[in-house]
Formats: sequence, C-alpha cells, structure tokens
Amino acid sequence: MAAPNEITPPQLLRLIGTPDAPVIVDVSIDPDFAADPFLIPGAIRHPHTDIPGLIARLNGRACVIVCQKGHKLSQGMVAWLRSAGVAAEYLQGGNFGWRDLKNAPRVPVAAIPVSADQSTLWVTRHRPKIDRLACPWLIRRFVDRTARFLFVAPFEVDGVAERYGATPFDVEDVFWSHRGPLCTFDTMLDEFGLRTPALDRLSTVIRGADTNAHDLAPEAAGLLAFSVGLSRQYRDDTTQLAAGMPLYDALYRWARDGADEGHDWPADRNS
Repeated sequence: MAAPNEITPPQLLRLIGTPDAPVIVDVSIDPDFAADPFLIPGAIRHPHTDIPGLIARLNGRACVIVCQKGHKLSQGMVAWLRSAGVAAEYLQGGNFGWRDLKNAPRVPVAAIPVSADQSTLWVTRHRPKIDRLACPWLIRRFVDRTARFLFVAPFEVDGVAERYGATPFDVEDVFWSHRGPLCTFDTMLDEFGLRTPALDRLSTVIRGADTNAHDLAPEAAGLLAFSVGLSRQYRDDTTQLAAGMPLYDALYRWARDGADEGHDWPADRNS
C-alpha cells in the first residue's frame, strides 16, 4: 500500500499518456542521472535546489517528484511543495522502481532534441493530417508536454528549421521521418523508447491511414476520415492540432483499454 503523498509505479503508468497526467519532475542529482540517463515518459529535469523556480514552472499543476530511489531528495521536495499549496507526490522507489516495472517505457534523454528554452521546437509541412497530428500528440503526451509546433509550406521546412533552431519531422530526407514501410510515428516510438503494446496497436492504425494501407487495421479508414474532416473544418493548423489532440487521446485509450470491446444491435447481442 502506498504511503501518504506517495504514488506507485503501476499507478503512475496508468496516468502517463493521458491529458490529465501530472507533471513528472526528475530531481535526481547530476551524477546519478548521468549514470542512467533516461527519463520517465513526459518527465522534465529540474534541480532540487530551486523550489521557487519549480513552483513557477508548474503553474498550479499537480506533480510527481522523482529521484534515484524515492528517498530524501524527492520526499523532501514533496514536503516543501505541499507546504506551499502544490499538489505533489513522490514516486515509490524512484527511477530504480520505475526501471524495474515490467513494460514501463523509459525515454533516452539523448534522443530529445536540444532546445533553447524549456520547450522543444518542431517544424513540419502545413495542413497536417494523420502522422503530422499523431506525432505532436505523442510528443506532448510522452516526451515534452510544452512542445511547440510550426506548420509551414513544404519547401520552407528546412529553412525554418535552420533559422529558428527547430527540429524538422515528417518530411523527406530528415531524421524524424518515414523509414521504409514505417511512418514517422513509428520512428518516434523507436527513438524515444516508447514501444508499448498500446502504442504499437495505435501505430498500426496510424501507419495504415497514413500510407493508404487500410488492410493493416480496420480502424485506419476511420482515422483517415476524421483527419480529412479536421483539415476541412479548421483553416488554422495550430487550431486543428488542438482539436485533434482529444481524438488521439481517445484512440490511445481504445488501444490501451478497449480494443476488444465491440458494439452491436440489439444491445444484448454484443454490447
């Protein structure tokens, strides 16, 4: 049983990837982190000595504090934060406890693009559909919740990336793009270490919709229809992305918890 102000790794695993997930803050000291340079999906790094800065950075959001083993560093910071009115818990067992949890993904920090501030910056082609909505969803839910995305004309992606220090994705001849039959979403799952059963199931649907291979998953045709509909409904790409986030939230919950559920009429046949 978890202690007061404590969350267990299985409990946290259920929250990660959902829109209401707490902010995960890794306060491990630098030598400990350098020895095992992986982050819990969506986690940010912050020094344990800068509590006022963290309170400002959280901006009222609930958080889970993580250190190497879940002892004095994280428990002390949680006590400080709660005394300041911040909803905070520490992770039982810390990063070691998370590492020991079966099927718990860990993001290699070296895979996350370097940013000039506390948010990563990405750029891709305008009028996003399918992969170019799925990838921002994945990044914001599992890598960097404050990531920013620029949508520009296809022939301007490289120039904007160079001029503004953005990371290009889902265009030809860049690192974050299609690889053989796999789409950019697959590439991100591989590079960020996010191959879980749920995300694998979701990636199959996305790949089928994005590459016109609807035989991969019956849901692919539906995702294409929703994506085309979003592009017709919203002229502004950033607004379209905001509208698409709940769609991928729902698809993820289907992939994680509801893929075996069916529906029929009359209701008592297969509801």
